[in-house]
Amino acid sequence: MIALTLLAFAVVYFGLIAYFFFIYEWLYPEFIDDDFLRTGDIVTLGLLLGIGISTASLLGWILARRIVEPLKSVAGAARRVAEGDFSARASLRRGNFGEASDLVDDFNQMAERLQRAEAELQYSNSAIAHELRTPLTILRGRLQGLLDGAFTPSAELYGRLIEHVDDLSAIVEELRTLALSNAGQLDLQCSRLDLAVEAEAALTSLEDQFGKAGITTTLALRNAVTSADRSRMRQAFVALLENCCRYAPQSTVHVETGVARQHVFFRCTDTGPGLPDESRARAFERFWRADESRGRSGGGSGLGLPIVKAIAQAHGGDALILSSHNPGLAVEIRLPRREQPVSI
Repeated sequence: MIALTLLAFAVVYFGLIAYFFFIYEWLYPEFIDDDFLRTGDIVTLGLLLGIGISTASLLGWILARRIVEPLKSVAGAARRVAEGDFSARASLRRGNFGEASDLVDDFNQMAERLQRAEAELQYSNSAIAHELRTPLTILRGRLQGLLDGAFTPSAELYGRLIEHVDDLSAIVEELRTLALSNAGQLDLQCSRLDLAVEAEAALTSLEDQFGKAGITTTLALRNAVTSADRSRMRQAFVALLENCCRYAPQSTVHVETGVARQHVFFRCTDTGPGLPDESRARAFERFWRADESRGRSGGGSGLGLPIVKAIAQAHGGDALILSSHNPGLAVEIRLPRREQPVSI
């Protein structure tokens, strides 16, 4: 600010000199050089310069504080985050610039996301250990019993052991899918497909499970053509339908596909116990189960809906729970409407 004030003063001063020496003398030939810049003029110029520099210094100090304070707050919070304290937040006083407010808000949002990610990671680690410990404990107990002669080898016993191994393999594969999705490395082999055809195929593959769960289905399968990975979409559809078998037995499941504006959708609605409003925001969290409203008798890993969302987002779409006044749960997968295959 002082430098700008001095520069402005220099421009005015030398401009006056140029004016008096070249222009004023030509306009007024009777001008006498002795009349140029008397003592009073010099004093006036000096006072103006002093007032300008003082004002510039004061304004510069005020503006500098308004600029530096939020930067110092962000820097301090960033150091705490770097040291592992993800609860650190930057503060902002009233009267700061809009850009400073945007910077503080963006930093605090980033810190909040880091804190949530850290909490989710810690929870996921403990949940993974718990989910893997149960089938491993059962396997070890059965194998130890066979070794000690406590169990008689039979086809039925070996079949149960294979089921536990399959459960472990499924959990590992689900974790692998989520890890690849988070790293942006989920490999997709996209081709032109119709969601209605894939939904019908997924329903056909689960006919026996639906029959055992006492579920009846109603369909509204309209053409919904897009470009997507066929196997991944089949995996997402099956995960949603298995979710109905596990948590909404003896209910009616309505499956619908169609086109809405610039996206295609697959919608699965059941008439089961549903989820309370406060639980819907957590439905896509890893290993989370709504134990109060949905039973665990089916032994779900809590990874079904997170995988559905990961697959949808890998295609540039999303998965969401639709609000409804009717009982039950409605989950929709939305994908961009693309006619040509894309390389991902």
